[in-house]
Amino acid sequence: MSKSLSFQATILLVEDDHGLRNLLQLELEEAGLEVIACGSAEDAARALRQQAVDAIISDLRLPGMDALQLLEQAKKLEFAPAFLVITAFGTVARAVEALKAGADDFLTKPLDLDHLKLSLHRALETRKLRQDLKNYRELLDDEDRFHGMIGRSTLMRRMFQQIRQLARASGAVLITGESGTGKELVAGAIHRESQHSTGPYIAVNCAGIPKDLMESEFFGHAEGAFTGAGKARQGLLSEADGGSLLLDEISEMPIELQAKLLRVLEDGKVRPIGESTEKKIDVRIIASTNREIEEEIKKGHFREDLFFRLETFRIHVPPLRDRDEDLDILIAYFIHKFSRRLDKNIKGISPEALNAMKRYPFPGNVRELQNAIERAVAFCADEEIQCHHLPDRITGNKNIPMQTDPETRATGFPPDEVILPLGQVEAAYIRSVLEKVGGNKRRAAALLGIGRRTLYRKLESNSEDAG
Repeated sequence: MSKSLSFQATILLVEDDHGLRNLLQLELEEAGLEVIACGSAEDAARALRQQAVDAIISDLRLPGMDALQLLEQAKKLEFAPAFLVITAFGTVARAVEALKAGADDFLTKPLDLDHLKLSLHRALETRKLRQDLKNYRELLDDEDRFHGMIGRSTLMRRMFQQIRQLARASGAVLITGESGTGKELVAGAIHRESQHSTGPYIAVNCAGIPKDLMESEFFGHAEGAFTGAGKARQGLLSEADGGSLLLDEISEMPIELQAKLLRVLEDGKVRPIGESTEKKIDVRIIASTNREIEEEIKKGHFREDLFFRLETFRIHVPPLRDRDEDLDILIAYFIHKFSRRLDKNIKGISPEALNAMKRYPFPGNVRELQNAIERAVAFCADEEIQCHHLPDRITGNKNIPMQTDPETRATGFPPDEVILPLGQVEAAYIRSVLEKVGGNKRRAAALLGIGRRTLYRKLESNSEDAG
């Protein structure tokens, strides 16, 4: 086990084997955790009444009250601790029973300390998320929420501050970032924080307007200005007068129209198609794009002078993969949101599902996360989201075709897969445990859940077999 973990917690360790208990306590304390060690479930129950703990690690078989009875008591607490069960191979069925009763995970002897650390970390993360969901109204500080955006990471709080600062100015704004990061939310926040907040806010996707209609859409036209112009129409720039106009995906705007937009930014006037006079307007232009504008300039698709004009106030929206601190609260927020919308009573997410989401890079960013949680909530019939409720791309599951090889169907293994004898596997595992503890046979025996004499006997037996 590593010397330190990425979290701090108080652990209640329940193990009647004195040697194993001391070893686990030492390892957990060296990892930076506070440990309360007990030799029985009765002692552990008394400790629970005196002090709050974040997790319980308990052997399944104990003298007197067993781990299942301790689990039942722990679940009655106002905020139940995470619960890990230690079991011997022969009692795995009872461990599964513990999972059904509410335990987070079980670990089989001989213990793998790295697996213990990973399982404990997952269980504590899940416990925190459950607490977040239970106390959702208290989950977010005022600083974590900003005009529909949620984030407590350094990157997001820095962006919130940038929005407040540039909103006081009146110049055009360029918002960059990948698809799904929330650029339109940033634009809305800029408008609401600005002096134009009492005016209209109009958002338009440049990619959704036919190029031959785009000039008329933005600048308007006089009656009879072109075929089909039966009556005069004011454009979006005039409609947004006194407020803000978001030009989403501005890189899709034809370069000829970019020149006219630059003119509006410079003198604040528009001239509808077919009109001879200009109209003065007061509009804050907010542009956004998921493309690299500099690359579009090199290709001749975007005017450099327009870019320089827009770049005076530039905000970059960070991708979700760079916002690790925000993932938990976003998951909690979306579970809460869609549970209410779909009239569900979902209280949490399994450690496996949470771990899968933490491993996944979310190329579609917050929008993809939102869609994944909405799907999971819709499919979840229980109180906890599981891996199979999530899209396969997140969990890594693939539709694997049925094996047709006769030997595979008969044995469950492909014909070219090597099956090792049990003794050989056991010997390799004993050697790996000895390596981890620096050859200390006492510690190795404790970890393996066997006596030192048994360990010596297995070492001698395996040595003879190898000879």
